[in-house]
Amino acid sequence: MIEALIFDFDGLILDTEIPIFHSWQELYRRHGLYLPFEKWAVNIGTAEMIFNPMEELIRLAKDGKDFAPEFARRRAHELELIHNQPPLPGVEDYLEDARRLGLKLGLASSSSGAWVNGHIARLGLREYFSCVHTGDDVLYTKPDPALYRLTLDCLGVAPQNVIAFEDSRNGALAAKRAGIFVVVVPNSLTRLTDTSLADLALDSLADLPLADLIKQVDAILAR
Repeated sequence: MIEALIFDFDGLILDTEIPIFHSWQELYRRHGLYLPFEKWAVNIGTAEMIFNPMEELIRLAKDGKDFAPEFARRRAHELELIHNQPPLPGVEDYLEDARRLGLKLGLASSSSGAWVNGHIARLGLREYFSCVHTGDDVLYTKPDPALYRLTLDCLGVAPQNVIAFEDSRNGALAAKRAGIFVVVVPNSLTRLTDTSLADLALDSLADLPLADLIKQVDAILAR
C-alpha cells in the first residue's frame, strides 16, 4: 500500500537543468568551443561534480585568460532563466492529489538547502512537504541512497510503501538502492540518457492522474 511520495527537485519539479546546461553551452560557443552533452550528463542529479565545466573551459581555451567575470555573468543569466520557470506540468496537480489522498510527501534533492528551499518557497510549494532533505544533509549525494534513506526515516514509512519521482539516472539509482519504487519523468535532457533502471516511465506527470498511477504501481507490486 502506497503511503508516501518522494520527489526530486531539479528537472522534476522545476526545469533548472536545461537553463544551466544551455548557459554553459553559450559560454563555450563564445570561445569557439563545444560542450558535449555526454560530458555534462554525468553531473545530472548529483552534486559530486564529476565533470567540472569551469576547469574544462579553462583547459581548452589555453590562453591564460581570467574567466571569473564571464563565469559570474553566466551564473546571473542562468538564475534569470530559472527564476522565470513555473513548476513543470502536472507537479501541482500531483501535490494536491497527494494531499487529498492523505499521502505523506517528501523531497530529496542533491542540490543545496538554500537552492531547493528558496525555489519551493518562491513557487508556493513548501507547505506540501513534511520532509525536505538536500545535499547539505548528507556526506554523499545521489546516486548514493543516503538522501532517500534520510527522507524515509523522516516520513516514518517503509521503502516498499513509497513511490519516488525522478528525472535522472543518478536519482533513479539512488532511490532503487534505497529499495523504493521509481517513476522516472525525464525532461528533454535526461531523455537522452539511460533511465531504464526505473520501474515505470512517464513523459510528463500531466499524462496520468496520481490515483491512476498508484493503481498501476499497486498492480506491479502485487505481481
